[in-house]
Amino acid sequence: MDILDTRIAVGKYLVSPLTKRLDDGRFAASVSIRSGRGNGMHDRVMRFTPLFANSAAAVRYATEQGLDWVRERIAGQPACPRCA
Repeated sequence: MDILDTRIAVGKYLVSPLTKRLDDGRFAASVSIRSGRGNGMHDRVMRFTPLFANSAAAVRYATEQGLDWVRERIAGQPACPRCA
């Protein structure tokens, strides 16, 4: 089995796309977005409804959705957290 590390670190977030092969041969996509460390760690998992013909397409979609979510959060933060 080939395992590809497709995680992407963006600031305090770790975006990890995930795929699952379904019984009909198509692939479902989801993404884990982790932030924090230790007891303060949060992990958000989003599952998506589109299905894909292959794992690579599902990974691309999940990555795009995860990075869009992170960008929205970063854009809403002040440039200097201590200044807010």
